[in-house]
Amino acid sequence: MGGNRPISVDVRVITATNRDLDAALADGEFRSDLFYRLNVFPIDVPPLRARGEDIPLLVEYFINRFASKAGKEIKNISKKTLELMKSYDWPGNIRELQNVVERSLIVCESDTFSVDERWLSYETIQTESNTRPIFKIDAVQEKEMIETALAETRGRVAGPHGAAVKLGIPASTLDSKIKAMNIDKHQFKALNR
Repeated sequence: MGGNRPISVDVRVITATNRDLDAALADGEFRSDLFYRLNVFPIDVPPLRARGEDIPLLVEYFINRFASKAGKEIKNISKKTLELMKSYDWPGNIRELQNVVERSLIVCESDTFSVDERWLSYETIQTESNTRPIFKIDAVQEKEMIETALAETRGRVAGPHGAAVKLGIPASTLDSKIKAMNIDKHQFKALNR
């Protein structure tokens, strides 16, 4: 950029997705030419729920990463917490695990790490008119469901009592949907008071 002669570079492009690209190709939702350019060395990483043996190592890593930032010194991990985390389905995958560990560290009052088990229970929203998962409905219905969940949680997106839990989707996904649909989540904070 801005130079007057070519500069040789060696570039590797790494891409990641949670979508089934074979199905997306078949449905015409993903360009085949792009797929074949990117599909040089595919690595399939199973979801966290299929790798329970990795959870203790990941929990330890995240504790080490966030403990000093939270001003905590953790010496032990509760066995009950590890068992609970291994048995949980982790619909939000590694990001959800990271967030649960960070949140738990913030509220931890001892040198033994533990997680509030209410943070690891998902309730999916059921409405009388529609019991289909949120990702299989049209945009208008999806926006209505999100706004209903935000109203019920007073604008709270994440946490054990947040809208994401009510909808059964990761908080990061819900945040993205809220931004994409131009929903003002702050308007719901004043409701139901």
